[in-house]
Amino acid sequence: MSTYKDLIPISRPSIGREEINEVEKVFVSRWLGLGAWTLRFEEELKRFLGADNAIAVNTGTTALHLALDSIGINKGDEVIVPSLTFAASAQAIIAAGARPVFCDIEEDTFNMDVGDMQRRISARTRAVMPVHYGGLACDMDRILEISREKGIRVVEDAAHAFGSSYKGKKIGSFGDVTCFSFDPIKNITCGEGGAVVTVDKELMQVMYKKRILGIDKDTWSRYKHKREWFYNVTTSGYRYHMSNINAAIGLVQLRKIEGFIDRKKQIVQRYDNEFRGIADILLLKRDYAETAPFNYVLRVKRERDRLIEFLKERGIDSGVHYIPNHIQPFFEPYKSVLPVTEMVWQEMLTLPLYSEMSEEDLNKVVGAVKDFFK
Repeated sequence: MSTYKDLIPISRPSIGREEINEVEKVFVSRWLGLGAWTLRFEEELKRFLGADNAIAVNTGTTALHLALDSIGINKGDEVIVPSLTFAASAQAIIAAGARPVFCDIEEDTFNMDVGDMQRRISARTRAVMPVHYGGLACDMDRILEISREKGIRVVEDAAHAFGSSYKGKKIGSFGDVTCFSFDPIKNITCGEGGAVVTVDKELMQVMYKKRILGIDKDTWSRYKHKREWFYNVTTSGYRYHMSNINAAIGLVQLRKIEGFIDRKKQIVQRYDNEFRGIADILLLKRDYAETAPFNYVLRVKRERDRLIEFLKERGIDSGVHYIPNHIQPFFEPYKSVLPVTEMVWQEMLTLPLYSEMSEEDLNKVVGAVKDFFK
């Protein structure tokens, strides 16, 4: 049996000397917190995404909470979200004081079932939170159309989808509010980090204040020219800003993202081609042209858990992403009947996918899965 450190991992950040050199510049400057690197990272985000407004924060979870709080989500409100997502999505809703209303997913994409989302809209619904699972964009035309008709906001959880597009437009370049994550295993990493982008300039001004304790000027704005000590606290707020250290990593990662995406697409296509003919495997619907793949998930119709152990014995890590939130103990008060979610989570399996994955390791994963089903 392989030890964990010997396993081919499910994911791994791709970082090198360039990131270390950029972080060293931050240390030399001695301005470690929010500053010039953070502001430059925000500008580069806008350029890459084609977005009007972008704000960098310290995690993807705080991006979601900041967005919900800033659009006025409060106690008694409801936010519709798929259950098959990381706990951060639901936790952000609860942190804003609202109630998560879990909806079902499409069987072939694991994205929000828009019909089920629509059926769950009530008089208390203030927002919907589509999750672009694995990097594949949800049906944003229908989601935005329904939401605008009902007068509710759309806060996209695009933690998986940095670099993905929808009908030729980058996720984050349109819509209402979009939240990204830059944790160690995302399509780019800042070590830890996140961002919110929106077309709503007034909303962005609110978020700029809320991300740094409701203060009308951040420390860099106050001190970059002269020690202007006066400031006003004009709203409730949080310590959610991204530091120069994290932004420095992200700036270098942004220059590498096209290479990251291209390599991950090669791996995903190889997996699909190799596994398509196996009777006990169902492949998800994928859009190779517009998706920046975050993970590789397939459905195993029998003995999924035994396959996980078999792969571990072969030195390969694998997992389940995710255990649905509506069956988690903390979310018991929000439990719902979600037949597709409850079926697919018992079949789903995540295989290794990261841009530095070698051909040798890729061959090893493919061979092990095929051997199991022989």
